[in-house]
Amino acid sequence: MKKYSTYREAGVNIDAGNEFVNQIKPLVRATFRPEVHKEIGGFASAFSLNTQKYRQPILVASTDGVGTKLKIAFMADKHDTVGIDLVAMCVNDIIVMGAEPLFFLDYFATGKLANEVAVKVVEGIAEGCKQAGCSLVGGETAEMPDMYTAGEYDLAGFTVGVVENESVIDGSTITVGDRIIGLASSGLHSNGFSLVRKIIFDQLNLNVHDEMPMLGDGTVGDVLLTPTRIYVKPLLNLIRSVSIKGMAHITGGGLLENIPRILPDRCKARIDMSTWERPAVFKFLQQQADIEEMEMLRTFNCGIGLALICSPQDVESVLSMLKGQGETATLIGEITERQEGSEAIELV
Repeated sequence: MKKYSTYREAGVNIDAGNEFVNQIKPLVRATFRPEVHKEIGGFASAFSLNTQKYRQPILVASTDGVGTKLKIAFMADKHDTVGIDLVAMCVNDIIVMGAEPLFFLDYFATGKLANEVAVKVVEGIAEGCKQAGCSLVGGETAEMPDMYTAGEYDLAGFTVGVVENESVIDGSTITVGDRIIGLASSGLHSNGFSLVRKIIFDQLNLNVHDEMPMLGDGTVGDVLLTPTRIYVKPLLNLIRSVSIKGMAHITGGGLLENIPRILPDRCKARIDMSTWERPAVFKFLQQQADIEEMEMLRTFNCGIGLALICSPQDVESVLSMLKGQGETATLIGEITERQEGSEAIELV
């Protein structure tokens, strides 16, 4: 029987972990806002909230992961974009409440730490934080032998943001006649990949390195790993100038389940499905697997990554400001009266 007398013999390399921290320090430091108090390496991170900037600051927090999209990264051996997805899934969830992301922490767990892979992941997280304007203040790297298949890892992220109490966007002022504007997604984002993998790899027997023009530009892996769009900076600029009544991040549940979450009881979202063009990847998946329309709409974002609701008189200003910041924004519907017992969303 083999005897184990060191942590390394049990599968945990503390030296590799320390080297990993040293390698990512410049990446982390590059994301720091002025409010960050200390660099990576301590037991915790400190962030000084500028209380002079707010009268009644409300802290808003979110946590999320990347899900089985990670499986695509393992197959393609491409690890520099899933970190962007991780940040996006968290910060997009708090910007819809009007909160500016302040800082971010990550949790990276693997069976055996491969520094070259882990550094690529953190590069993506740092890039996501830069896109969102928040600081990567720390995280946890867990090396857990026998918990994960060789070459695989899991990711979780945590973000905290702030919004003035009187500026919280919660959908409470939405009323009949308001308009719904959709912001284009960059593709699948980070939802529906359990189904995507079954269709692409099990049903169609495709490889991540195959090129499929009808799926989109690049290889199958390139298309599927397109990072989730981060909407933070355009929306922060928008809500400083225009009154936005409600916003919904279109994640798991799609349009069907996410927009109703922000609607008052007597309001219904009427969505005109002809107002935007679905990206090729959604058309491909639906055609190849014969997916019913309602299943598509509750599994995928179908080309709309975020929806916002404003007054009719503000529509043109909202569209103009978003397009001026590089977003593809489209008027996709309106708020109508909802009868008791009826659905909160109507597709036409």
